[in-house]
Amino acid sequence: MEEGVIRLGIFAGAFLVFALLEIFIPRRSESQERPQRWSTNLILSAINTLMLRFALPFAAVSTAYWAQMQGFGLFHWLALDPVLGGIIAFFALDFAVWAMHVASHKVPFLWHLHKVHHTDPRFDVTTALRFHPLEIAVSMLWKVIVVALLGAPVLSVVIFEVVLNAAAMFNHANIKLSEKADRVLRWVIVTPDMHRIHHSTRPIETDSNYGFNFPWWDRLFSTYVHDPKGGQENITFGLKEFQGKEPRQLGWALLLPFKALTHVQGWLSSRVNKDGTPKAGH
Repeated sequence: MEEGVIRLGIFAGAFLVFALLEIFIPRRSESQERPQRWSTNLILSAINTLMLRFALPFAAVSTAYWAQMQGFGLFHWLALDPVLGGIIAFFALDFAVWAMHVASHKVPFLWHLHKVHHTDPRFDVTTALRFHPLEIAVSMLWKVIVVALLGAPVLSVVIFEVVLNAAAMFNHANIKLSEKADRVLRWVIVTPDMHRIHHSTRPIETDSNYGFNFPWWDRLFSTYVHDPKGGQENITFGLKEFQGKEPRQLGWALLLPFKALTHVQGWLSSRVNKDGTPKAGH
């Protein structure tokens, strides 16, 4: 069976499980505007899936195949044992994704793309699917570079991609775990309560808990926050400047990064003359 079909089946199964759990054990009551929000987030996911399938043929798994055939990458040059290489590659890829996530909050161009994800006014399993196509393309390019340089084993990359998708849906899910379960799980995986803090409107909380699979990178680099100010039930989601109805709209989400570029262009044009020379005082 084709690898893509297997991944799609696991993705659909995981989504269904977490969507059902949100009905039976919700962390918060978040039923408002669900039809429009869900349709926007699901359509974004469909666009991204089609783009990765047809517009970006050299995705992470394809790159791993290429590296294997060409004997390219660190693991091939060192003749590393495939099992050991696969384990190292899995954790290295997780760190790379964490680092890209941090960069997406610190580098203006990346943030203009990533904030589409953060403008979701609610927090549930579909939030895990809410990414701008350009961010998906940039993130995939980053993974391709890491996979190629490592010469990561194909199986390891496939497993990582499947786990990453499932983990993202889990830690964005609006499900309630017992305090004891959450406390124990936080040492090995990112839980919904942990990642929910990252979607707070408070900047100090938005800039924390970047992990998707493992919580160790946040603990190691001091970006871990255990509890939100005011408690889980009182977190306001999204970004302070986007608390209206617009974030629920598909067209708005697709155009948001370009609006930011327009603002930058307007700011620059206000500081130069028509001939390109700086205006007085600038």
